Amino acid sequence: MKKAAIYIALAGMVALASCEEKKTGTMETKQVCISDSLAKMVTIDTAKTSPMKDELALSGEVSFDENKVVKIFPFASGQVTEVKVSLGDKVSKGQTLAILKSADVAGSYSDLSSAKADLAISKRQLQQAEYLYKNGISSERDYTEAKENYNKAENADNKVRQQIAINGGGNTNANGTLVITAPRDGYIVERNIAAGNYIRPDNNSSLFTISDMKDVWITANVFETDISKVKVGFNAKVTTIAYPDKVFTGKVNLVNSVLDPDTKVMTVRIALQNADLLLKPEMFTNVLITNSEPGQAVSIPAAAIIFDNSKNYVVLYNSKCDLQVREVSIIKTVDGTAYISSGLKPGDKIISKSQLLLYNALIAE
Repeated sequence: MKKAAIYIALAGMVALASCEEKKTGTMETKQVCISDSLAKMVTIDTAKTSPMKDELALSGEVSFDENKVVKIFPFASGQVTEVKVSLGDKVSKGQTLAILKSADVAGSYSDLSSAKADLAISKRQLQQAEYLYKNGISSERDYTEAKENYNKAENADNKVRQQIAINGGGNTNANGTLVITAPRDGYIVERNIAAGNYIRPDNNSSLFTISDMKDVWITANVFETDISKVKVGFNAKVTTIAYPDKVFTGKVNLVNSVLDPDTKVMTVRIALQNADLLLKPEMFTNVLITNSEPGQAVSIPAAAIIFDNSKNYVVLYNSKCDLQVREVSIIKTVDGTAYISSGLKPGDKIISKSQLLLYNALIAE
């Protein structure tokens, strides 16, 4: 029934010039002509020599671009009394993120109070020594000693003030309160504290990480057998479960030099622009890395290939009434292009659209 339907569809478009058979090298076919109406439905492409491309499919994960983030470390040790933001929150520069109660901060203000008192005393002593020296009552040595004491007190005061500035400055007070604020606009992509946590002086981890999320990284694992297929600069296409119809494009910008000793995989990194903020950290992705190999081969559109009886064929176009079915051997198909090892040569013309109608008519018994 299917063949009968095909013949009916071709009746008004394909003219059979004769019922004589002619050889193509792989099978016998009938002579078929392309009518004017069918000519509007077919597309003719030319086989050409082109560099072979290769594709490697990987699984990846989204992470933030660590070159474009701000990590917030504690200014001083203390206990977290309140955390005002959650993971994923959008924050503005200067916004309060957390509040700490710090003995270090309280101690610094206590030291500042003592330093200010010492400075005031040394200043009065200097003024008195200067008056006595100028009036010939005391020696120059007493005056010089008073100046040195004043300079020491002033330096001590400046040191404590600088320490307070480093430990939060205007975001601290004499009660030992330390307010942690956002240094830039962005999103909280890491949060490593909670209310009640005690921040130790030797803490090396950041409290928060802020990113604008406009650029992200995709990290993927490459097995040892595929290492040669990935290099820095290769193009990558990324898709996600959340947006199956959207393709994100980027380039490989890092290939790790060391394999994981347990899994024997190598990590590669793809940089992507994320202007619409669709990609989120920890999101799983499918990665397709494409590269051009040094070798060349005859290539045609993959859509032109007809798979029948476990073999691959194309409809060769010599002229309007000279069509042939040609068996071809395919090296591989990448990104809509089929690379041919035998059956075609550069310059051969093939039909890449509606070729199945012609194929069925050519091989019909």
